Amino acid sequence: MAVSLGKGQGISLRKADNNLSRITIGLGWDVAEPKRGLLGSLFGAKPEDYDLDAIALLLGPDDKLPGREDVVFYNAQHHPSGALWLTGDNRTGAGDGDDEQIIVKLDQLPPKYTRILFLVAIYEGRAKRQDFSKVANAFIRAVDADNKEMCRFNISGDAGMAEHCSLTFAEVVRADGGWKFNAIGTPHPSDRFVDVMRPYLA
Repeated sequence: MAVSLGKGQGISLRKADNNLSRITIGLGWDVAEPKRGLLGSLFGAKPEDYDLDAIALLLGPDDKLPGREDVVFYNAQHHPSGALWLTGDNRTGAGDGDDEQIIVKLDQLPPKYTRILFLVAIYEGRAKRQDFSKVANAFIRAVDADNKEMCRFNISGDAGMAEHCSLTFAEVVRADGGWKFNAIGTPHPSDRFVDVMRPYLA
């Protein structure tokens, strides 16, 4: 049974219990339906889809990006090591299950990488006046190579997420010769992930 994590909590990903040769970091979300009343429901415009983008930053022991190629996102979906890639770019969040997935082969990740940070940003969120207060049922989960869900971290948008268009969602870090998954859940006002990754530039 998967472990449900709260903000700031973590769990060890143990090889004895899970097949870590390949893990899937799955992200999902829905857009909260606005309360518009009867006339608004009949004649109101359909809310615009939210385009949430998943991003992975591969960091070294100094907590910095070793190179610009160590950012995996919609325009660079495969890491040069071949150990991490984004499966695609879902632009609506429609449907059940994962909306975007990042695949990681932990046992093939070069030793110089000690931390993988997972971000989510609303594409053009500022211009479209879209933020995480209107994103419902957002989650990030880790699934092992045998399709076993190891852990999940859920976030539901509320007023505290207003004006925040990106999110440092979670991380996977090397720990005690293995790996650990940590739930973070820190929101940011910018909708540009390059602003969020700025502190990690060497």
